[in-house]
Amino acid sequence: MSGRSVSQHGVFSPTAAAGRVWASNRHGVDYREVASRLGPPPTPIFDAHLHINGLGAVSVLREAADAFGVEGFLSQTRLDHVPAVREALGDRVRFVAVPNFANPDRAAGFGREFVEHIRVFRREHGARVVKFWNAPRLVDFLPEGTAGDYVEFDAPWRVRAAEAASEEGMMFQCHVADPDTWFATTYRDASRYGTKGSRYASLERMLARFPAPWIAAHCGGWPEDLDVLDGLLGRHGNLCLDLSATKWMVREISKHPRDRVVAFLERWRGRVFFGSDIVSTDEHLAPANAGKLHPMGDLADGPEAAFDLYASRYAALRFMWEGRGDVESPIADPDLAKIDPSRHDPMSAPTLRGFDLPDDLLKDLYRNAALSVLDGWVKANP
Repeated sequence: MSGRSVSQHGVFSPTAAAGRVWASNRHGVDYREVASRLGPPPTPIFDAHLHINGLGAVSVLREAADAFGVEGFLSQTRLDHVPAVREALGDRVRFVAVPNFANPDRAAGFGREFVEHIRVFRREHGARVVKFWNAPRLVDFLPEGTAGDYVEFDAPWRVRAAEAASEEGMMFQCHVADPDTWFATTYRDASRYGTKGSRYASLERMLARFPAPWIAAHCGGWPEDLDVLDGLLGRHGNLCLDLSATKWMVREISKHPRDRVVAFLERWRGRVFFGSDIVSTDEHLAPANAGKLHPMGDLADGPEAAFDLYASRYAALRFMWEGRGDVESPIADPDLAKIDPSRHDPMSAPTLRGFDLPDDLLKDLYRNAALSVLDGWVKANP
């Protein structure tokens, strides 16, 4: 175990009068004080999965990142926000080519326009990673009768996008599946959304077809089952994972015994990356009654709430990897009430387990692994 681990006692205790208690701050803490209690990480952190947008929100995010020792970002930023985010963050940020979710013509946004934007991201903004978002609910975004062209990883428009990215010397990031809790509720109709296991066949075909590195987001979409992930990683040497989606990771990874988690991270050292899945938007800086349009705009209602929103993710993740002992997560998890409304309400939270990883493993998880893969790919494909 690391000699620098932090006990659960006091890390999330409020100082003096308790602050605002809400979904991103269930303990009413000052997250700046939490960052001080955690101290600096053993190496500056590279966040390999987040979504930085908003000309004002980027400053709030930067403050939260600085407080928790997060130095670099691999960001899925809207194409029209890239120049402003680059101006604000400079060389701290690298960009991922993403579809235009704001395009009401979703078929174009995930098809022809996406292929065009891949080239713009690469040639004008230096992006070396392209994101394939293949969540089960993609079928709900598309015009009826067109899902076959987009939903599978090797569907026609996906292959065209992968070919364009390969021509541009890019590697891949992908979203393959969602939490088990969603398959038990939101995706209960398997005839429409498929089963969770069925999500992976087309991904494996693409892993074999396109040998560039692939980063499977959110612990490969299956933090609930590390044995499944062992199989995927063992079969495909070009597959890596990021451990983003904080609420999901806290809930599910914390259920595993420490020995199993440490063994998994050791076995796949160099192929597993830190990530938060923070989404920043200027709508987080506006009051609750401001007529927000962003699907996550209502997660915060002013600059201090936005700081709490972003800081809470870094605080929870750093405690999970560095801390020792169990505590209730500082972040409310609505999936608990979705599964068992008789026992949980919207402010309920799961156990947050501190895995007390050794410093050498933390350094690889936090920084070295992601930068080795990203920089190695760029060096080999100038």
